Amino acid sequence: MNRSVLASVLLLGAPALAATPAAPAAPPTQVSAKARAVHESALIIDTHVDTPLRMLEEGFDLGSKPPNGAGHLDLTRARAGNLGAAFFSIWVEPKEFAGQHTHRALRLIDAVLQQVERHPDEMVLALSSKDIVAARAGKRKKLATLMGVEGGHAIQNDLGVLRDFYRLGARYMTLTWSNSTDWADSSGDINDPKVKHHDGLTPFGEEVVREMNRLGMLVDISHVADSTFFDVMKVTKAPVIASHSSARALTDHPRNMTDEMLKAVATNGGVVMVNFFSAFIDDTFRKGYAAAAPERRAAIEALEASLKDADPATRFRKSQEAEFEWAAKVKRPPLDALINHIDHIAKVAGVDHVGLGSDFDGITSTPEGLESVADLPRITEALMARGYTREQLHKILGGNLLRVFREAERVSRELRASPGVQR
Repeated sequence: MNRSVLASVLLLGAPALAATPAAPAAPPTQVSAKARAVHESALIIDTHVDTPLRMLEEGFDLGSKPPNGAGHLDLTRARAGNLGAAFFSIWVEPKEFAGQHTHRALRLIDAVLQQVERHPDEMVLALSSKDIVAARAGKRKKLATLMGVEGGHAIQNDLGVLRDFYRLGARYMTLTWSNSTDWADSSGDINDPKVKHHDGLTPFGEEVVREMNRLGMLVDISHVADSTFFDVMKVTKAPVIASHSSARALTDHPRNMTDEMLKAVATNGGVVMVNFFSAFIDDTFRKGYAAAAPERRAAIEALEASLKDADPATRFRKSQEAEFEWAAKVKRPPLDALINHIDHIAKVAGVDHVGLGSDFDGITSTPEGLESVADLPRITEALMARGYTREQLHKILGGNLLRVFREAERVSRELRASPGVQR
């Protein structure tokens, strides 16, 4: 996720629970009838959306119609794209909220839970794999709403906080964000000599993984350093996920996964959910976006300075708009760039080990034709054009994640029943 703008945004109260009018139906994305039928028959799961920041910072309501089509996700467009379940990211900017990571995470969790309360006919909090399936049963399909903590710094080195997050509904934790913690190295600062590193996981980091296994909380290895990844593979007893990572063989970014890592996830029984950010799926865009970074950063900092007296919601919205405008200066890759990553992971790790982790509302550029969650059917159509069968598509679109979630729950039951692991 592009986070440079978010570090300067101040805390804003979560939206009130007043009822909001339903947004008008979104026009259907134009795909073939055959592709539409396959897409509508699938249980589609996105393991990473960053909409909670919009909920908290600008008071965004999922049931409202965003002005000028802003953002990537709302309930209207989720229905149009047949999104069945979404993991809402609980991400805490590490520097802005230093010393308050857990409190900030709780505010974000509260923002998500308020949305579920506000829209009981369209959303339901899902705490298990069974809850996801149940949410899509019956005539009125609801969006199964889950949460994932993005960055282990949010627990502030306290396993009790980890357990509390689980009790509140968090069903995965990304061990690191772009910052290393006291117990795990991140890919984001691994080459920074000013940061203390551990060559992977510390003993406490290993304990975090074991406790996540016991709880039934999915271990997410997106963002971690390669050394951390391989340490996790030695410790975990349950399959892991990469909630929003793509393939490094195609786009040379440290956030992406090497073929060796993809094979290790397959051996572990886990799943890699492909990120939609243009810089993670297209090397030409990655290079162009990186080249513009100094000028972009200076412009954004100047804008934020000019907005220092504005209300927090305005600062957040204006800064986001500027970030999108800067990203638009670099030509977007075609949709095939994303499909190439899905296809590559399916070929290297196997079709049972790939899924979708869009990073919607946390990224500033997506491939052409993928403007929002409403355009998910285009992915189905593009994969069908490459020969993927209905059964394989059902796995990629959500079945693989559901399988991994069920296995993590099974491991949890086994561990909780074992002597010496009760808490």
